[in-house]
Amino acid sequence: MDPSRSFIKDVKRIIIKVGTAVVTRADGRLALGRLGALCEQVKELNSSGFEVILVTSGAVGAGRQRLRFRKLVNSSFADLQKPQVELDGKACAALDVTSSQLLVTDSDFKDPNFRMQLCQTVKSLLALKVIPVFNENDAISTRRAPYEISFLANSIRVLADMEDPICRVLKRTELADGLILEKTSCPLGVLLIVFESRPDALVQIASLAVRSGNGLLLKGGKEAMRSNAILHKVITGAIPDVVGEKLIGLVTSRDEIPDLLKLDDVIDLVIPRGSNKLVTQIKESTKIPVLGHADGICHVYIDKSADMQMAKCIVLDAKTDYPAACNAMETLLVHKDLLKTEGLNDLLTELKSEGVALYGGSIASLEYGIPEAPSFHHEYNSMACTIEVVDDIHSAIDHIHQYGSAHTDCIVTEDLAAAEIFLHQVDSAAVFHNASTRFCDGARFGLGAELLLSSILFHSVKCKCVGI
Repeated sequence: MDPSRSFIKDVKRIIIKVGTAVVTRADGRLALGRLGALCEQVKELNSSGFEVILVTSGAVGAGRQRLRFRKLVNSSFADLQKPQVELDGKACAALDVTSSQLLVTDSDFKDPNFRMQLCQTVKSLLALKVIPVFNENDAISTRRAPYEISFLANSIRVLADMEDPICRVLKRTELADGLILEKTSCPLGVLLIVFESRPDALVQIASLAVRSGNGLLLKGGKEAMRSNAILHKVITGAIPDVVGEKLIGLVTSRDEIPDLLKLDDVIDLVIPRGSNKLVTQIKESTKIPVLGHADGICHVYIDKSADMQMAKCIVLDAKTDYPAACNAMETLLVHKDLLKTEGLNDLLTELKSEGVALYGGSIASLEYGIPEAPSFHHEYNSMACTIEVVDDIHSAIDHIHQYGSAHTDCIVTEDLAAAEIFLHQVDSAAVFHNASTRFCDGARFGLGAELLLSSILFHSVKCKCVGI
């Protein structure tokens, strides 16, 4: 390293990328001499105060000796033309080449034959005590990113253009002559928010905190640690000096959380976003008030008077638009009068064609010959859902109260009286009539961000949504 280069003076961590050719010889054996020299250089950097991370694909090369195939003289020309399909290595063996890596794309995984061959290959590798690591060939990936920078930027601008939520008079009451009581919005104080892996959550949470005048401590998932660090630097760098970049702090280690949870004199509210286990652990570990939902077990109830074409659109959107979201449908309840009807059969067929795995309650599993659901409390977070048959709207409401998570629940019906019963009696944060559960969204509600945290910071309400 040349210390005279200007950027070197601030460097604390060095990442060394070592290819297969460096750590292995031409015959596939480990190049012990080069490895020894490399270790000496790493030790020298350590002694100079640098943290060194060594990244290598050499494990692939080192494992080649365990993956050699016998030479197949009679391999066909077709085998040589399609090595990506023949995962047993015939094409490579015919050319006396060792196979150790395969690039894949989305379209490959859509091929059932490919997936079957891939499973067999993985089992063979595991039997050889080789652990395969799969990476999609991102150079030619067709998958759309789960979030886009432009969308995030626009959501922040919407938030910035909103009416100031602080110091708004929400209610004014004259208690006596000359004695006025005002209810005024104000910041909560310092928030500690523990959230999931996706980095866009950091941007939205931080923007909401700034807009609502709250101090913030952030702890994101370890999978997005580096992205979170960069995004935190960008956001704090944009905060004016009169406010100060320390308004938003980033917690980088999970080990710091227990100590932070003891600071009930400093932190005013903890908001965990994650699994039931995470929320429960935090509630049991602190005296600080904790606000957060653990599960997103959302229901769609199709009443006997429902427009089945509308029901199909709502259910498909609620389940397939973003299955991992907390507002995705996990349980479909149907009125017993709809059993075996053409409309319901068409809906279930459409779900299957979209790749949704169907599980049933005690009644639905028998009626439709589908596997029984592991539990009505189960949150799939994937292309799967539970179906159950209920006697009437009151049975549906009882089911939701017993097994739901009070997040978002929906009724599909043309009977306005039934809709009113459902809207008034279901005790959930959001209750919808003829609208997908996916509409339960802070940005959709006009609160500036897709997180339901936006409704926590700006408002605390029970939402009713009536679709058209």
